Amino acid sequence: MTTPTTLDAATLRELIAAGRAPRLLDVRTPGEFEAVHIPGAYNVPLDQLRENAGRLREHLGDEAVFVCRSGARATQAAQALAAAGLPHPRVLDGGMLAWQATGASVDRGRPRWDLERQVRLVAGSIVLAGVVGSVFVPGLKWVAGAVGGGLTVAALTDTCAMGMLLSKLPYNRGASCDLDTVVGRLRDEAGTRP
Repeated sequence: MTTPTTLDAATLRELIAAGRAPRLLDVRTPGEFEAVHIPGAYNVPLDQLRENAGRLREHLGDEAVFVCRSGARATQAAQALAAAGLPHPRVLDGGMLAWQATGASVDRGRPRWDLERQVRLVAGSIVLAGVVGSVFVPGLKWVAGAVGGGLTVAALTDTCAMGMLLSKLPYNRGASCDLDTVVGRLRDEAGTRP
């Protein structure tokens, strides 16, 4: 699997200011996207993007920049589209964190916790409950160990099963992403690009 190239936030800002903005696909959950996103970005959550990579590829043109919170999910998305034939997938280096650090403009909605923060809360709560509960039920310490093992695997594989499960919760779904609408907008925009 190839590693997509990255594009730093300052360069992306220059491209947008010059009217040469690439297609921006934000692969975070709809809830994260609603909270804050780059103006003009399309929201296609990573799970939907993977399922529809070929269909999206037909309407992206030759270049697209993938955006997430920090870059991990965007890298996975870029790899999926590269496998579907996108010739020049790029990832916003540092994701929304880097974009916001440059003071670039964003569209804001209702504030929500990022998926990574939710994972830390749930994992930490399970570990804490397992350790405290093991005072009364000694076997509960293995629950904490299992969570630690899962976090280790998540770090080594750059995936997160807990994050994938949490992304399915209504809190993270927000307004659903209608892929037909996104594809229609991409198709319509393709007719107006030089």
